[in-house]
Amino acid sequence: MAWIYLVVAGILEVVWSFFMKQSDGFTKWQPTLITFATMFVSFGLLSLSMRTLPLGTAYSIWTGIGAVGAFVAGVLLLGEQASPMRILAAAMIVGGLVLMKLSSPA
Repeated sequence: MAWIYLVVAGILEVVWSFFMKQSDGFTKWQPTLITFATMFVSFGLLSLSMRTLPLGTAYSIWTGIGAVGAFVAGVLLLGEQASPMRILAAAMIVGGLVLMKLSSPA
């Protein structure tokens, strides 16, 4: 169950980072509200996953999902650049996440 919590927490990290961008520096109330609500749930689920998973594993997977997810959301939803170098960087993060999962005892 810890891995499910962790993946959902990572997905919510993508959601809150996207809506933080949409909040325009917290000047728009609806995206700001979504940012803080999803941030709260994301942190809560991360905390639950850390009951079982090692700190380094849980935190790096959570931030990795957020980093790659935010990159993909930026490209697909905001028209941000998808250069070969940025795609390679995202692929390297995914590779690190896979290695972290494979090396985790939980």
